[in-house]
Amino acid sequence: MFRVLNKLFDNNQRDVQQIVKTIVQPVNALEEEMMGVEDLPAAFAALRTRVQEGGESLDDVIIPAFALIREAGRRSIGKRHYDVQLIGGYALHKGRIAEMRTGEGKTLVATLALALNSLQGRGCHLVTVNDYLARVGADEMGLLYRTLGLTVGLASRELQPAQKQAAYACDITYVTNSELGFDYLRDNMAQSREALSLRAEHPLNFAIVDEVDSILIDEARTPLIISGAAEKATDLYYVYAKLIRRLQKGEPAVPGERAEATGDYTIDEKTKQVHMNESGIAKIERLLSIPDLFSPENMDKAHMITQAVRANELYKREKDYIVNAEGEVIIIDEFTGRSMPGRRYGEGLHQAIEAKEGVKIENENQTLATITYQNFFRLYNKFSGMTGTAKTEEKEFLDIYGSDVLVIPTNRDVIRKDSEDLVYRSKLGKYNAVVEEVKEMHATGRPVLIGTASIVTSEQLSELLTAAGVKHSVLNAKFEAQEASIIAQAGRSNTVTIATNMAGRGTDIKLGGDAESIIGASIESSLGLGRYVPEVEAFITALSRKDPQIVEIGMQIPGMTEEFIGQAQQLHSETVADHERVQQVGGLHIIGTERHESRRIDNQLRGRAGRQGDPGSSRFYVSFEDDLMRLFANERVVSMMDRLGMDDTQPIEAKMVTGAIEKAQARVEDRNFSTRKQLLEFDNVMSKQRDTVYAQRREVLLGPDEAVEESTEGMIADFVDMQLAQYLPIEANADSWDIEGLQAAILDAVPQMEGFDFEGLRAMSPADAQNALLGAVADSFDARKDELSPTMLNSLSRYVLLQTVDQHWKEHLHGMDVLRQGIGLRGYGQRDPFTEYKFEATNMFNEMIDNLKIDVTKFVFRMQFGQTG
Repeated sequence: MFRVLNKLFDNNQRDVQQIVKTIVQPVNALEEEMMGVEDLPAAFAALRTRVQEGGESLDDVIIPAFALIREAGRRSIGKRHYDVQLIGGYALHKGRIAEMRTGEGKTLVATLALALNSLQGRGCHLVTVNDYLARVGADEMGLLYRTLGLTVGLASRELQPAQKQAAYACDITYVTNSELGFDYLRDNMAQSREALSLRAEHPLNFAIVDEVDSILIDEARTPLIISGAAEKATDLYYVYAKLIRRLQKGEPAVPGERAEATGDYTIDEKTKQVHMNESGIAKIERLLSIPDLFSPENMDKAHMITQAVRANELYKREKDYIVNAEGEVIIIDEFTGRSMPGRRYGEGLHQAIEAKEGVKIENENQTLATITYQNFFRLYNKFSGMTGTAKTEEKEFLDIYGSDVLVIPTNRDVIRKDSEDLVYRSKLGKYNAVVEEVKEMHATGRPVLIGTASIVTSEQLSELLTAAGVKHSVLNAKFEAQEASIIAQAGRSNTVTIATNMAGRGTDIKLGGDAESIIGASIESSLGLGRYVPEVEAFITALSRKDPQIVEIGMQIPGMTEEFIGQAQQLHSETVADHERVQQVGGLHIIGTERHESRRIDNQLRGRAGRQGDPGSSRFYVSFEDDLMRLFANERVVSMMDRLGMDDTQPIEAKMVTGAIEKAQARVEDRNFSTRKQLLEFDNVMSKQRDTVYAQRREVLLGPDEAVEESTEGMIADFVDMQLAQYLPIEANADSWDIEGLQAAILDAVPQMEGFDFEGLRAMSPADAQNALLGAVADSFDARKDELSPTMLNSLSRYVLLQTVDQHWKEHLHGMDVLRQGIGLRGYGQRDPFTEYKFEATNMFNEMIDNLKIDVTKFVFRMQFGQTG
C-alpha cells in the first residue's frame, strides 16, 4: 500500500513524465527535419532574432532550439543527446538542480540550457570546480557551440584583463567557481571600466554550476576573500608555537564522571574549538609576565595562543594540509582531496600552522572584499546546478537558494551491486582486509578503485599493497598533475587505483580504459595539436566508429603518419577487447576505506562504477577508530563486539551497524548545515551593506557624468544636513545653537565659504537656515566647477568617490571582522550574539556612510592640482 501511495505522491516522477510529454517528444519529432538543415548557424540566429527582436520568450523557442542543439552535437562531436539528457537540459533551463548519475553525460546536458539561454545575448557561465574541467569543457563542447555560430570563452586565472573581458564577452564562458567569484569582487574594486572582467551590462545573467553540491554546500562554509597585507608582527607566532608545548592537554568535564576539566586546555574535535582552563591561563600569564591574558590590551595574544593550540592539535599534516617543496603550507580540500594553492585559513590560523611547521610565515592579511558563495550565486538572474548527488541536500538547496532537485532517470538501468559495510575494531584490521580483497579482485583481472579520506591513508595502503606485490597507482593532492590520465585508465583490467576523495574528479572511468584520451594526449605531445582541434576530433570520432576512411581522415592532421594511425587503431582495438573482458569479470569494483562525514561523498565514490548500464560493485570498510565512528557512532555497538569476543579479524556485516553509521553521518550533515546557515545569517547582514556600496560604486564607475555629479551633490547636501543636525538642532532654542562649531565644521570641508555670514543664521528659522547654508554650499560647488571646468570636476569627483568608498569599505570590513570574532562573548551576558551583531553592524555601517560623506566633501572642495611647466 505504501508503495502505491509513494507513486501517487512522487512529484519527481510526475515532473519527469510531464517533461517527456511537453519537451522530449516534440524535440524528437523535429529530429529528421533538423538533419536536413544545411546552415545550422543561420537557423540558430533566426531563433535569436525571435527572442531579442520579436519579443518571444526562451520557452517559446525551446523546442526548435533543443532540436538544433542536438543536431549540432551529432554533427560536431558525434554525440547525440539522449532523451534523459533533454530532461536534464530542461531542468537546468528552469533553474533547478539536476541530479544525474556519474557517466550520464552532464557536460553534454549543460550545452542545451547554455545555448538556449545564450539567445538572450547576455552571456552564460558554466561554473566548474577546477581549471582542468573548465578547459576540457570549453574545448570539447566548444565544437558544438561553434557549429551553432556561438562564441565560447575560458576565463582562466592567468589571463590578462583584456583577455578576461573577451572571455566573458563570449556567448558562453567556462570558469571555475573561485575565479568567477574573485573576478566579481575585483570588478567591484576596479577604478575604470577598462579594468572590469565581467560584462558591464548584465554581468551575472545565467549560470550552471557543475558539481553543485561541492561548490554550493561543501565549499560554502568558507567565504571568498580578497586580502591585502596588514601590519602585524609574525615573529610572535613562532614564540607561541614553542610556548604551547609547555601546556598539558586535558580531558573535558563529564557529568557524573569528572566535575572539572583536567590539564591546561581541552579540545572539541567535533567543532574544532579549544577551551583554555584556569590552570592554562595562569601558566600563560606567568610565562608571558602579564597580569590578565583576556584584558583588552592582551586580546591579540589570547587569540594567537588559541590559534597555536588549534594548529597543533586539530590540523594535521598530510590530511588537512601539505608542505610543498618551497616550504608553503597548502590547504587540502577535505571534500575533494585537492590542494588549494592561494587559499589560506583565516584569523591567523594559517600563520600558526606555518609556525608549527617551522616554515616562513607569510604576512597576515586584511580583508579588502568578501562574499559567501551563497550570496554570490543568488546575485544571478537565474542559476541552476548539476551533480550526481543532490537529493539528500534538497532541503538546503530550497532553504538557501530556492532551487529544488529533479532526479533524472539513467539512460540505462544501474546494475551495480552495493554490499553492506564491513566494520572492524581497528584501522589495521580494516586495512589488512582491504588488501586481501584487492588481491582477490586483482587475481580475477577486475579493476579496483580504492577511495581514501586522506593522503596518510592512501600512502599507508600503498605501502601495504606494495608489500603484497600488487601494482597500483596513487592519486592524491601530491600527484594532481597526473589526475586525468590516472582516472581515465582506472577501468582497465588488472588496474588498481588509490584515490583521495573522488568527489568532483570529473573524469569518466570507462571499462577497458579510455583510448581516446591516450591518443589525444599522444597527438598533443608529438604533433602539438590540442585534443579538440576539429581535425583531431574528427580522427578520434572516426576511430571510435571504425570508419573505413580512417586513414584519409587522419592524414588531414598536419604531421600525421600512417604508422601512427595504425598504432592508434591497434590501441583502440585493444581497449574494446579489454572492455569486453572487464565486463565479463564483473566490471569496476569500488572499495571505500572509511565512511565520509557526508553521505554524498560516499555516493559519489560508489557512482564511479556502473555507468551506462555497466556491471560493477562496491563495498565500504569501516573501523571504530575512524573519526566518524569515534566521534559520532553508538558506543553500544563496540560493547556488543566485546561481549561477543570478536577480534580484529572478524568484521560485523549488519544493517544495525550501517544504520548507526548513517545516523552519525546525518548528525554531522546537520551540524555542517547549521554552520553554513550561521555563516549565511551573518553574511546576510553584510550582504545588504555590500549591495548598497557596490551598487553606488558601479553607478559612479559606469554612469554618465550627470549621475556622478548628482551623487557628489547629494553627498555634499547630506554632509550639510549632518552638521545642521549636530550644531543647529531644530528642537533647541536659536540662542543655544553652536554657530562656532558649525562654522568650524563647514569651513574645514568647504574653505571657499570663508566669507559666509554664519552668525546671520541665528536670526533665521531652522528651515531658512538650512536653505541658506545649502544654497551657499551649492554656489561654492558651482564656483569650483568654473575653477576646474565641469569635465575636470566630474573626473575628480569620480576618482574621489571611488577612492573614498574603497578606503572606508576596507576599514569597515576590518571592523566587521573584529566584531564577528568577539561577538560570541555577548552570550555570556545573556544577550543574543546575532541580534547584537546586527545592531552593532548597522551602527557601524551608518557611521561609515557619514564619514564617507564628510571625506568626499573635503576632497572635492580641497583637492588641488599642481601645475607642470
